[in-house]
Amino acid sequence: METTSTSETATATTPTPPAPTHVLSQEIGEGVEAVALAEEAEAETGAEAGPGPGADSNLSYIESKMEECKLEDLLPADAAAEANMGKKEKAFNIESKMEECKLEDLLPADAAAEANMGKKEKALVWGRPGHLTQEEVQIFAKFREEIKKRGGEFKNTIYSFTEEEGEAYTLTRWLRARKYNLSDTITMVEEATECRSQPRIHDYYPNPEAALGCPPQVFIAQYPQLYSGFSKLGCPVFYSKPGMLEIDGVECITTLEGILKFHWHVMQHDYKQRLLEFKRDNPSFKRFECVSILDLTNLTLSKLGSRTMDIIKKQANIDSLCFPETMNKMVIVNAPRFFSATWTIIKGFLDARTAAKIELFSSSSAAEKCLKELIDVDQIPVDYGGTAESTDDTMARMSPDKLFTQVLYIRSSDSKKYEIKADEEADVWIYTRSKIGANFQILDENKVELTPVMSCKMLDSHTDAPPTKVHLTATGKVIGPKVIKVKGSSTGSMFSSSETFLVVCTISKKN
Repeated sequence: METTSTSETATATTPTPPAPTHVLSQEIGEGVEAVALAEEAEAETGAEAGPGPGADSNLSYIESKMEECKLEDLLPADAAAEANMGKKEKAFNIESKMEECKLEDLLPADAAAEANMGKKEKALVWGRPGHLTQEEVQIFAKFREEIKKRGGEFKNTIYSFTEEEGEAYTLTRWLRARKYNLSDTITMVEEATECRSQPRIHDYYPNPEAALGCPPQVFIAQYPQLYSGFSKLGCPVFYSKPGMLEIDGVECITTLEGILKFHWHVMQHDYKQRLLEFKRDNPSFKRFECVSILDLTNLTLSKLGSRTMDIIKKQANIDSLCFPETMNKMVIVNAPRFFSATWTIIKGFLDARTAAKIELFSSSSAAEKCLKELIDVDQIPVDYGGTAESTDDTMARMSPDKLFTQVLYIRSSDSKKYEIKADEEADVWIYTRSKIGANFQILDENKVELTPVMSCKMLDSHTDAPPTKVHLTATGKVIGPKVIKVKGSSTGSMFSSSETFLVVCTISKKN
């Protein structure tokens, strides 16, 4: 079987990583992971809107801390001006007052307005600074004292995005994740500290290619995703396209361990940096959270098999334990019918706060109004109804070269053609986990051999060993103009099963 790729189409269709070298998600964030673990959300991420644990109110305890935590600074200096503020201005005004955490600032400034909130609105603000009950403020103060007492890695785990996030927002994130149960929150931090211990030794894998075992852009080509713009609250916006996931290609190039290492890299070197850069330019920014756009175009049930879900769940476990409450909002677009029907059932298992964060639409056009409420139009890609450059263009722009990837399923033989222009040259790699193996070579249109035959076969029999990669053009890149064929022929018998190989062809301008 042969297919042909031309360099003219590469830029528009081939995903490459967003700057600096981003992948996932994140989920980066809690995008696709939040949906995948929806049935576990109640146990993992939070509680119904409402008051915290049932400790008796202890205002005297709060007042005893007033030397370091005064509350009056959180109240409006000009009540009339406060009342006339718009919704967005009010949100930033609250955040600007959180530079120093003062306990009274954690309580509602207007108890009557708080009591009159609708159910969904209450769910969205529950447990956040400016909306705590007196019992929750007391727990907050005790948690802060515990952090001061322990310090060290216990504190570093909590402030994983640095103390720039601010005490009020950081601590309430962790407390919301365990429903303001102090004992459970402390246990969670201890478990997260242990979870982070090995990645911390390796500085959370600053080299993304070393973490994955392949160039990040090759991984992105198997699972398109990127950051593009910021929400109106300043949260980075993450676009993920699981319907485009090529799980066979992923397994050819890396391991589950490599993917998880890369996830640590993304969270601690990419996502974190985006937050800190926005904070530097916008000092009042405190919402160290992410808006996730989950595009389910081309999603089928077959793409949600055990191999895919294993990756998603393990990433979700890291995020829910070590980076709790970082999903500001998730918008699911282009949902297929089977997912929409399933979502109605799943939503019933979610707590009110988690459900209020998620919106689902059957198309991008149907989601436009919702997206424009969250994100300014100049921050929304044109393929989602905005005026910013398309997600395809953003991904393509991040790579100086044209990248083509193709999964070959070889039982006997299979091949892939590429067109190289006069001013271009091609570099070709083969990745696989095949134990049977195949012989590969590059031929021109006249079947002239351009490279020697090279064997590509998994060398390590262990299932968790890194895949094998072979550099077909190790002796020199193929110079255009010409059409080349990358051909693989199985080294197994006629009774051998089909084996999977990933061809990676990079076409660049001649040096």
